[in-house]
Amino acid sequence: MKIALVQAELTWEDNDKNLEHFSSILESIKGVDIFVLPEMFNSGFTTNSHGVGQKMEGKAVCWLQKMAIEKDAVFVASLIIIENTRRYNRLVWAAPNGVTNTYDKKHLFRMASEHNYFMPGKERVIIEHKGVRFCPQICYDLRFPIWSRNSDGKSKFPVYDCLIYVANWPEARNDAWTSLLKARAIENQAFVVGVNRVGLDGNGIKYSGDSRFFSPKGDRLDQVISGKEMTSIVTLDLTMLNEFRENFPVFHDGDLFKLL
Repeated sequence: MKIALVQAELTWEDNDKNLEHFSSILESIKGVDIFVLPEMFNSGFTTNSHGVGQKMEGKAVCWLQKMAIEKDAVFVASLIIIENTRRYNRLVWAAPNGVTNTYDKKHLFRMASEHNYFMPGKERVIIEHKGVRFCPQICYDLRFPIWSRNSDGKSKFPVYDCLIYVANWPEARNDAWTSLLKARAIENQAFVVGVNRVGLDGNGIKYSGDSRFFSPKGDRLDQVISGKEMTSIVTLDLTMLNEFRENFPVFHDGDLFKLL
């Protein structure tokens, strides 16, 4: 399975420019099964929900759905979604068959007051595509390993094959970003995709990208260059994953627990 890590610079709170920019970046890319874009891909990380928030029927989600059909591939990204009086940092999984799944960010980044503006999600989401099970999450979720634990609390057998993190993770903490992505891969015996933005946002915060693709053994498999806008296409080898789990089944000795 081919996955495109789309490490891009985002225009601050400008939906139309960002959609146009991504259309240009992805125009010539073919043969990919899943495109992963950064967190709040159409605005950059902001709490200005009144200025850039949209409904699920809005232009940004429609763009993701349209691109999924045109590219015959899944598109994954997050954006601010408004439902009645509530706001969410919502990940959208737009499939080429027209089906759209969503995941609302569980852990809201209080250091930027995100918890004062958005509602937290309550449930993890596992999505299967072409025989591979994915668990998509958003940025700050990465710091909470129990939320990404590869178990359903009932069985010790893995419930997903690949974690996906979309992010706006500042350069000042890039070592934590790459270290935690690698840790999630090793501890969960799963592939991990982490896609982050580059450039400066409207608050003057710098992002170096450092998007990553780790194997379940913790090996880095991408060719992403720090600080550069680029798309890296990586290969998820499910056969290798299954063989590794069979030969080194650490999950049998895991601890069962349930989230409250």
